[in-house]
Amino acid sequence: MTSKDKTENRAPREGTLGPLLDRLKPGEAATVFRRLLKAHPDLSSEADEIARSLLRQLEYEDVAAEIEDEIRALDYEDLNARAGSHEWGYVEPSEAAWEILEETVEPVLDDMKRHIELGLEAEALEICKGMVLGLYRLSEREGGDVLGWAPDFPAEAAGNALEFWHAGAGVPKSREVRQKTRPPLPQDFLSMVPKWIPMIERILKETK
Repeated sequence: MTSKDKTENRAPREGTLGPLLDRLKPGEAATVFRRLLKAHPDLSSEADEIARSLLRQLEYEDVAAEIEDEIRALDYEDLNARAGSHEWGYVEPSEAAWEILEETVEPVLDDMKRHIELGLEAEALEICKGMVLGLYRLSEREGGDVLGWAPDFPAEAAGNALEFWHAGAGVPKSREVRQKTRPPLPQDFLSMVPKWIPMIERILKETK
């Protein structure tokens, strides 16, 4: 095989940005990106398309798996760091567990809110479905050390996500975000969370 043949048959190498740009921290990369767009505003529309494409890469199964993994990874070390006697008083293990779990799912809920504010409602629905499915699975199976101290958390957290999806509560952006009617969870999805169907239907009715 000639040198030319080897070159043609070799798989293309993944492109890099260079030794400096490749090693920037996220915050530094964001600063470079903003300054680049400020210097070259003609790139804004292309950057917007890339951003939208990135934000649309969502599958509810992935969201569900992420929630399950993160909650199951919480252990007694996490719980003991929050529960027990402190300078300000005693914290019950159940209270500490609830706080830890809320902090764990909060970024996912915030991400759903962000997608709604950006007008990416189909993707926001995927996040909502992922939260509901992941929390449902945790309620049905072993959920880890911390969840054992707050067994009612999955249903309540899922209910909060559904209430936000339907009512838009807590979004300060505009009345349009709060008043827009959003579709219910599809029937084929409901078959994956059968024990929560009454709760889901009740929330839908209350938020109409």
